[in-house]
Amino acid sequence: QVQLVESGGDWVQPGGSLRLSCAAFGFTFNRHFMAWVRQAPGKGPEWVSSFNSGGSTTKYADSVKGRFTVSRDNARKTLYLQMTGLEPDDTALYYCARGRSWPYEYDYRGQGTQVTVSS
Repeated sequence: QVQLVESGGDWVQPGGSLRLSCAAFGFTFNRHFMAWVRQAPGKGPEWVSSFNSGGSTTKYADSVKGRFTVSRDNARKTLYLQMTGLEPDDTALYYCARGRSWPYEYDYRGQGTQVTVSS
């Protein structure tokens, strides 16, 4: 059974940083690309970033490029998202997702971790 468990969300002031983690269970982690997706209140899901299975290729939404860094540890079956220069528009529920079709389509996602950016 595929399970994705996110953690690390918090409230932070504009300009601050956070690191999100996603622990994966129930599938062969290093055979799938992984992604982060977010959903702000009252809006639809927004793809944020993807990291391929081989650990060599990353892709970012224009809105986070240069501020967010995705990484993965295949031995620990964990995906990370380092977020810096956070802005109020980054406020959202952040989901980890298992990729299906590079780089945007996914087939499973976790329950999410809340990131709130405000002063």
